[in-house]
Amino acid sequence: MRRRNCGPTLAPIMMTAEKRGLVLINVLGGLAVLGSYAYYLAANPATRTNLWGNVPESLRPAYTVSMLLAAAGYFAFSYFVLLRVDSREARIAGAYGYRFFLWIYAGILAPSALWMPLTFRMFEEPGWGLWIAVRIVLALVGISSLALVWAIATVRPAGPAWARALALVGAVAFSVQTALLDALVWTHYFPFPS
Repeated sequence: MRRRNCGPTLAPIMMTAEKRGLVLINVLGGLAVLGSYAYYLAANPATRTNLWGNVPESLRPAYTVSMLLAAAGYFAFSYFVLLRVDSREARIAGAYGYRFFLWIYAGILAPSALWMPLTFRMFEEPGWGLWIAVRIVLALVGISSLALVWAIATVRPAGPAWARALALVGAVAFSVQTALLDALVWTHYFPFPS
């Protein structure tokens, strides 16, 4: 019996070892990020508003909108990377394979899981070491999110043009939140330890 050819549109959704690795990073990293947020916010009701630092009230609504757009963007670019990029053939900028996406996601999720614990620790025991550590984890997330925009823009083959466009819009929204608002604006307004 002759095998039916499913064509190139189904090839990217095959669950290769690289894609299973990316799913694992997302599950473990996502649980670590959400778990750290849930735990520290619930355990510190009296000081959780301190997370704003000295960010002006006028900027806070923009942060809220940006956070929602960044969350939606995460789903958009993850859909593209997991279901529209063929991990067996993908080349990022002609030089890197699909595994580069695993490093990017790890660079986003691992430091993100550390931000809340480090920040609340700094509230309890203010010090320059923690102040710098908070900035380092936010910088790592921001740099990784910018690397993601670059990787999505340069990966070949990339599936349908609409999927890449949606992923790029999502990655840019995510980068606005992480590389601009978190790593630059928030850290600018976050107080130095006394």
